[in-house]
Amino acid sequence: MPSRRHVKVIRYRVLHTPQSPSTFGSPKTIFVLEELSLTYEFKSFRFDDSDAINQYLIEQYDTGKHLTYDELINRNLCNYGQSPYYGQCGWFQHLHAKKVQLAIDRYANEIKRVLGVSETVLSKKGDDEQWLVGNKMKYADMAFVLMQSWDEVFEGTPRMVELPSWKSAMDHRARLMDEQGLQWNGVPKGIETFTEYEEKTGNGEVKYG
Repeated sequence: MPSRRHVKVIRYRVLHTPQSPSTFGSPKTIFVLEELSLTYEFKSFRFDDSDAINQYLIEQYDTGKHLTYDELINRNLCNYGQSPYYGQCGWFQHLHAKKVQLAIDRYANEIKRVLGVSETVLSKKGDDEQWLVGNKMKYADMAFVLMQSWDEVFEGTPRMVELPSWKSAMDHRARLMDEQGLQWNGVPKGIETFTEYEEKTGNGEVKYG
């Protein structure tokens, strides 16, 4: 991690959104800022693509290629994403007004397929190459650290969650979500189940996002 003493002090107003179906309040932007040793402050506002912010931060301030690569092909691979699958799966499972099982199955199965392919590829790599792109932790891995159900895909997770930058990001996440009246999964406090959340969202008692 670069030293804060050698980084120009920049004040950022950082996005932290409530729960979305794909991220459940993922602290990726905070994680990136911490890894790049940038100074920042928080201001809450609605924005649906934190990856755009993260890519900007990396392009502008990751001069040492700590979270990305010089090579175009690997840099592009770090920016690949599957958010539409996760987002749509979460929407149809919990937030859509009517159950559309065909849509739920379609997105859920596609998520499993993509992760299965990744798991197969990573299972053939050496122990020192258990990262999504190349042989070091990059932004691609940071984007998936909350998802730990696939042993090979997230082999690097135990190492990542011990990083001071990740612990700081999660502390900020917990505080911000508590201030917004949200539980760890982004559901408003006082709602015990996703079924209750679905019902309250459907009848307008709870506004999504």
